[in-house]
Amino acid sequence: MFTGLIQGLGTIKPLENDFWQITFVSNSDTILADLTYGDSVAVDGICLTVEEILKDGFIATASPETLVRTTLGREETQARYVNIETSLRVGGKVGGHFVMGHVDGIGELISAAQTASSWEMTFVASTECDRYIVPKGSIAVNGISLTIAAYQPQQSQFTVAVIPVTYAETNLNYLVPGSYVNLEGDILGKYVEKFLSQGQKHHQEDVTPAFLAEHGYL
Repeated sequence: MFTGLIQGLGTIKPLENDFWQITFVSNSDTILADLTYGDSVAVDGICLTVEEILKDGFIATASPETLVRTTLGREETQARYVNIETSLRVGGKVGGHFVMGHVDGIGELISAAQTASSWEMTFVASTECDRYIVPKGSIAVNGISLTIAAYQPQQSQFTVAVIPVTYAETNLNYLVPGSYVNLEGDILGKYVEKFLSQGQKHHQEDVTPAFLAEHGYL
């Protein structure tokens, strides 16, 4: 589990046998100081497991499913910086929102415009992500916790306001219109969706403590 607060930038390149090498290019000493074998690390919002620690990064495996569902399999991702965040520790601060590192789908940057106090960035979301978009709700874009400022459901587009420090210290400032990003909807929305879908199959009197426990709510 992550919080969507990026700790540094890195690069990523494929190796043989589905292995990938992630190299830190900023804040490497801080990240490596707390990194151990088997840790989960969000790379552009994709949860990867540390299988070997290097002097300036780590090695991880990416499954075919990960390559299909995320931007990792696209050459443009391998040619630019990726966002890095290590997993949330018990007792740690949750400055963003709960990010699982399980990417729902891919989005595309439509436009980015600087305002007096922020950058306004508009993305189009894939069908898998669109149903979790709620105005003023949370979304992870390349692993970054952002608040949805506006939503145009007819075009499956949403706009986020990015403060200058987030724009400068993440790979958002390297994106151009047409760039693809990883999107993950808020986990709370997914639980609500499941609860409502189950509720259509059961009468209210059937929603008992045993029913909730069976479906992961207790």
